[in-house]
Amino acid sequence: MKYRQLGNSELHVSEISLGSWGIDEGVEQQNAEACIHKAFDVGINFIDTSNSYARGGAESFLGEVLQGIERSSYVLATKVFFPMSPTDQGLSAAQIRKQIDASLKRLRTDYVDLYQCHRYDLNTPLEETMTALTEVVRQGKARYIGFSEWSPEQIQAAFNLADVERFVSSQPQYSMLWRKPEAEVFPLCATNGISQIVWSPLAQGILTGKYQPGQAPPQDSRAANEKMNWFLLENLFSDRILTAVQKLKPIAQNLGLSMSQLALAWVLQNDRVSSAIIGASRPEQIVDNAAASGVQLDVDVLAAIDQILTSVVQR
Repeated sequence: MKYRQLGNSELHVSEISLGSWGIDEGVEQQNAEACIHKAFDVGINFIDTSNSYARGGAESFLGEVLQGIERSSYVLATKVFFPMSPTDQGLSAAQIRKQIDASLKRLRTDYVDLYQCHRYDLNTPLEETMTALTEVVRQGKARYIGFSEWSPEQIQAAFNLADVERFVSSQPQYSMLWRKPEAEVFPLCATNGISQIVWSPLAQGILTGKYQPGQAPPQDSRAANEKMNWFLLENLFSDRILTAVQKLKPIAQNLGLSMSQLALAWVLQNDRVSSAIIGASRPEQIVDNAAASGVQLDVDVLAAIDQILTSVVQR
């Protein structure tokens, strides 16, 4: 496993990180626990979660599983924004203060390494949000702050505020098939010392090649799991996209890579990406995905991928 610095922070995170969205949403806890231990075994040191995953269930689960593991040996990130109750939602100062304390209690830790705004709150003044996040950091409850899926204008507005903590990370959707952040978000963040932690680098499993055009999804896949498939983007599951993805298989085979490894290695070719978040329901998936760290794709391979996907890429 290789590691990269996370923006203008002192954190060094594994190129592959483990997400926890599926815990209590379709991944059995026994398997989830085995995945976490396997992640540490293969050198993953970065765990990403959110207060909203299973309405606190993912954080509580991690708090239990991570007991007994040296706290300084891993990087722990969580998020705030989505509803936790009919009255608890957003990025107001009151919510940030309430939710950070609740997250720390569930996680059984005194601090998180990274506290992220899960989305932008249009109903709260940005200055109020940033002041509250600054308070969280200066109280020692979080070491650094980040955001997920903010627009360039929203990011710039945060840069323009004085006397507040600076973001060190951005968490956008990014994959071979979804390249929208490349145009504006990536360069704006790079100029301001912010790294990318990307989610859905396998395009919700499509880039594993397991979904065949014109066929029902495999029974053991996320797309076939009613607890998890509500989140999937239907437009990514078109036969046109699935057909194009199948054409990537010879490239992966010639390189001695799995389709997942090819997709993750592609994301990591971009030096603005510090880590790619994976989800897993079985430990062997962790082992396979982790092996993508350090894989170098030459320019001919990158060009061949672009040629195959050019008509289906979202930019």
